[in-house]
Amino acid sequence: MSNYSPPFDISSAMLSLTASISEKLGELNLYHNLDAKPHLRRSNRIRSIHSSLTIEANSLTLKEVRDVIAGHEVLGPRNEIQEVKNAYAAYEEIPNIDPYSIKELKRIHGIMTGGLVEESGVFRSGDEGVFDGEKVIFIAPKPQMVPGHIRDLFSWMKREKELSPLILSSVFHYEFVFIHPFSDGNGRMARLWQTVILTRWREIFQYLPIESQIEKDQAGYYKAIADCHSAGKSNQFIEFMLRQTDNAFTDILGQASAKEGHISEYIGRLLDVMDYDVPYTANQIMAKLDIKAKENFRQNYLRPAIELGLVEMTVPDKPRSRNQRYIKK
Repeated sequence: MSNYSPPFDISSAMLSLTASISEKLGELNLYHNLDAKPHLRRSNRIRSIHSSLTIEANSLTLKEVRDVIAGHEVLGPRNEIQEVKNAYAAYEEIPNIDPYSIKELKRIHGIMTGGLVEESGVFRSGDEGVFDGEKVIFIAPKPQMVPGHIRDLFSWMKREKELSPLILSSVFHYEFVFIHPFSDGNGRMARLWQTVILTRWREIFQYLPIESQIEKDQAGYYKAIADCHSAGKSNQFIEFMLRQTDNAFTDILGQASAKEGHISEYIGRLLDVMDYDVPYTANQIMAKLDIKAKENFRQNYLRPAIELGLVEMTVPDKPRSRNQRYIKK
């Protein structure tokens, strides 16, 4: 068995962030039972899939991703629609995956990329690199080196019994991206596998949309990868991922608390008239609420619900779009 150990140091920032995450994890387990909130779990799963695919330049909106998963017809590039179907099938496998099995890694890659690439479920046979748009971040190891690198990485994970899963999964994420073992889908697999590792530790992680936090700071994500490559160790990437995980817990605690009654009467009425996964126009919601004044609706009902993460826009980058719809999360 290999004695390889990925190069990184435990920093004070890492210790502080892991403590913060553990505290929020405890609060979530103590006060908020997500088992009683299947709508929240489903919403976060869909957000994870949409964000992970968006990072890889999939152009489908969150609403379109919801529709594909719900089995509705969506007009869009066939390969992007297939990416959504594949990703959903892969994420549904999370509870069944052994994160320390290379055979399982290949099986899930086969699900993630089935019908999309020729080398699906097998390690790549050609050269690959990591890109941020047109910018080359680094060139990955030669294909003949991939099996050995992956064996070393998985052997290291199996040996690390004392290391926090929060740090271990982040190290894995970076090392996996660096090795780039597949011809396509490496980013999606790295993000999914980090969730798999964390889910083996605490089940709640399969419903934590860390990918959505990464999507908010894609530039920081790629910069952390590039900086670690230059530095020769993964410290910056570990800290970056711990911050995104901490932010994701902050968001989900806000969602869970709000849904347990810590909301205004206005928001409560808004949520009562909206069904889950149904897109509404502002006028449709106002009619359900029997409200005539649009400014009153926006100030007291809609905007606070969006800020609390209870309602989301289908076109978030264009808040006043004529095609804007609102979905209860």
